[in-house]
Amino acid sequence: MFNKNLTLLALCLIGAQMSTAQREALPEELQTQHCYKAEAAQSYFQTENFSNVGDTYDVGYLRCFWAVDPAVHYIQGQVVSYFTPKTNPLGSIDFDFSLNMTVDSVLYHGQKVPFNHSANDVLSIGFPGFVAPGQLDSVAVFYQGAPAVGQGFGTFQTSMHSNTPVLWTLSEPYGAKEWWPCKQSLSDKADSLDVYVKAPAGNKVAGNGLLVSVTGNGSTAVHHWHSKYPIAAYLVAFAVTNYEEYTDNVPYAGGSIPILNYWYPEYVDQAQSESGASVEIMQLFNNRAGLYPFYEEKYGHAQFGFGGGMEHQTMSFMANTGYGLIAHEMAHQWFGDKITCGSWQHIWLNEGFATYFEGLCREHYFSPQTWYNWKRGKLNSIISQPGGSVFVPDTTNINRIFDGRLSYNKGAYLLNMLRWKLGDSTFFQGIREYVADPNLAFGYAKTAQLQAHLESVSGQNLTSFFEQWFYGEGFPTYTLVWAHNKGFFEGTLEQSTSMPASVPFFDIPVPIRVYGSDQDTTIVLYPQTGNAFSVFLPFNIDSVKIDPELWIISGNNQVIQTSNTNYTPLVDLGLRISPNPVRTSLHVAGHALPSDAVLRVRDVSGKTILTATLQAQEKDWKKDLDFRQMPPGVYLLSVEGQDWTSETIKVLK
Repeated sequence: MFNKNLTLLALCLIGAQMSTAQREALPEELQTQHCYKAEAAQSYFQTENFSNVGDTYDVGYLRCFWAVDPAVHYIQGQVVSYFTPKTNPLGSIDFDFSLNMTVDSVLYHGQKVPFNHSANDVLSIGFPGFVAPGQLDSVAVFYQGAPAVGQGFGTFQTSMHSNTPVLWTLSEPYGAKEWWPCKQSLSDKADSLDVYVKAPAGNKVAGNGLLVSVTGNGSTAVHHWHSKYPIAAYLVAFAVTNYEEYTDNVPYAGGSIPILNYWYPEYVDQAQSESGASVEIMQLFNNRAGLYPFYEEKYGHAQFGFGGGMEHQTMSFMANTGYGLIAHEMAHQWFGDKITCGSWQHIWLNEGFATYFEGLCREHYFSPQTWYNWKRGKLNSIISQPGGSVFVPDTTNINRIFDGRLSYNKGAYLLNMLRWKLGDSTFFQGIREYVADPNLAFGYAKTAQLQAHLESVSGQNLTSFFEQWFYGEGFPTYTLVWAHNKGFFEGTLEQSTSMPASVPFFDIPVPIRVYGSDQDTTIVLYPQTGNAFSVFLPFNIDSVKIDPELWIISGNNQVIQTSNTNYTPLVDLGLRISPNPVRTSLHVAGHALPSDAVLRVRDVSGKTILTATLQAQEKDWKKDLDFRQMPPGVYLLSVEGQDWTSETIKVLK
């Protein structure tokens, strides 16, 4: 049972001339463990950031002292918060803090000050005077209680593993205030953090940053963790049990990055046989997204009793060492921790990225079939229902925020489609520049800021893409009707959408794979140019598939062949054109024509732009074509007879 005499460390407070005070005795009725039914998620009805604290100050350094026993659902705490008023003098300061917790006292400059703990879970602290804008100051809150269970994904949990108690925190998205006074917003991060956790001897404490020291008196030990990096309130975490530990190391050009592993003793053998994959995973992510953001501290895994994982900054809490789970939570260190979504409406910037980077590991380290199967599984999930946007319209519903089909899978596929649309080199360069942006790094971002980086690198306007695929709902279904006539693969690509009221038409480029007996090729159709196409393909066509490599989101597609016309023989006419590029008149010449023919000019979509009639003749011929009214671009020129066709050559206007 929890010892009511367990007290916090007597440590001197620095910076604002504060000192610790004698703790009030724990009320007798709060010493017992409180049990609540834990649920996967609940709905909340508060402000968009789920903070009732105004944005009147910047959070600075935090110093946290917590005393716990993993066998008892209870915490004693002292949180020292440094802050700087923004534009107006502050005569008081507010923190998000659950009314379920008991505030014993508040110290400001070493003196007790009045506070009000209101029913809307706001702790308001009054100052004897005003703190000027830009002036650094601090305040210490002493508290205790049994944090509510079942808020979000658990918040503050105690349970058992192999008859051994374990305690962990998991605050995403709205649970930080349930167990410590904080500014629970997506607009402000603490600049740095020191955490001291006092627990019964024989336990180890996993936490953010670097382990500075472990000091004890025989019956208890204090684990001191320090992180110098900015951190969001929901990413502050610790876990306590009888962990066994070991370290993997990831080499990079400047040295090596330690991956600290804390696992239950009964699981450690399996963990050691599987967690080594984290080395190759981090190496891939270093290449794709830039060097691990917290390389000067560490990365780590700590086992806990939740059914999945949680990307606590520099120390992910893990249910197991599954390859996908390791990759997903590690990717969050770039996407979610270094850059955190600036609104839960944009949670895909955390979860969609982590999901896709998990997939990149399948692509890079596994077989092509494994990568295909991974994509097929995500697509099947996405198209299993007709609607739903990646944008989260209702952040009062935690289940909607963390919707696996939309925030995770469809969010990941937005990245896959952007990669298809922009090309590998441009896409990954845009991602690296997004992650490295000094205005976003170790701060917050929304989708528009990612869009801006991808547009800057690619030179493309992506507004319609994000309007359709991020804000819009649904997906397209394609019907491809085709024939092979006189050497041209031609037909129509029709589109319907699953939610036409939201997005009546998706203009993503569509890859079409055309297979022959001895060769195949991919053509790209751009729906925004019309549904008809004609492409010269000088080989017999056996079959046609829409997006066989699964680049884009689509479902229930159909391919219909309307003609069994065989490949039309090529006749070498020795076509010659000049000048090329052309401005006004194009001179075309060629060898003898076996029959009457048509000189045809198409654009790259296959649409006929210009024709001229040619008479059968046994000698070389020539023809002038007027290009003055043709817009600049690339054109395809060929000569077509009744049962033959010439070579196709490109013309540049």
